[in-house]
Amino acid sequence: MRQHFTATEASRLDVFVVQSIPDASRSFASSLCDQGKVSINGVVTYKTSAKVKTGDKIEIEFDKKLADTIPEISLEILYEDDDCIVIIKPEGVLTHSKGAFNPEATVSSFIRPYTIGMQDNRGGIVHRLDRVTSGVLICAKHEKALEWLQQQFADRKAKKEYIAVVEGVPETLEATIEMPIERNPKKPQTFRVGPNGKKAETYYKVLKHTADYSLVDLKPVTGRTHQLRVHMQQIGHPIVGDVLYGAQPADRTYLHAHSLTITIPSGETKTFTAAVPSSFNDRVDSHG
Repeated sequence: MRQHFTATEASRLDVFVVQSIPDASRSFASSLCDQGKVSINGVVTYKTSAKVKTGDKIEIEFDKKLADTIPEISLEILYEDDDCIVIIKPEGVLTHSKGAFNPEATVSSFIRPYTIGMQDNRGGIVHRLDRVTSGVLICAKHEKALEWLQQQFADRKAKKEYIAVVEGVPETLEATIEMPIERNPKKPQTFRVGPNGKKAETYYKVLKHTADYSLVDLKPVTGRTHQLRVHMQQIGHPIVGDVLYGAQPADRTYLHAHSLTITIPSGETKTFTAAVPSSFNDRVDSHG
């Protein structure tokens, strides 16, 4: 459904969308903006805090049936300054939408009100965590900060540490996995170790284990998509709950971005940490 409106008073864009669509939530309005479904005077506008002036022509494309399906989202903020914002992403939440309209709140839609001039559907997203992964995520508030932070990742100066629970116990309790990763042509949504893949390197250390499970520290040297999940599967110890990569079903995928060390645009090097969910230790200890 595509509807046209004329603003009768000044307001924020997300407020205008909520007021124009009966029973629409702020998250629904953010998602519409995030997907480029809202325009002001013919110009697609992604920023929810964009100013709507009296007399502006607003065009909104939406499916009213989806309006009530988008839950409000509230994410824990670990740090914030004029350049960046660091949040803890829960398991199950998308970092950003992927192009087609996606009727759910994302990290991108959550940070939208904090950003300035980020006119694309990824907002200030610097790096991403898979939907199934929880933990630390840093986002930029403006384009200059985005470029700075992304360069930190490109130059491998950003240091990430993950904690996972894997099936079984690796024969070697501490090692570095160096195996190239490529997209799996038989299952394009997944990746695999293969000779035509890009270089991928992961350090791991078993922190504790029982006969059935191991709590593992993971430090990716490279940053390939699904790298940790593919590497742990390849050595025969998939991450618990990661059914996409051969694990038995569980209540979640037991992968958590525990810490991120990075130099922020102010020039200060900081380490941000998200506590490991208690369920990770419980999973191992309860099978001792």
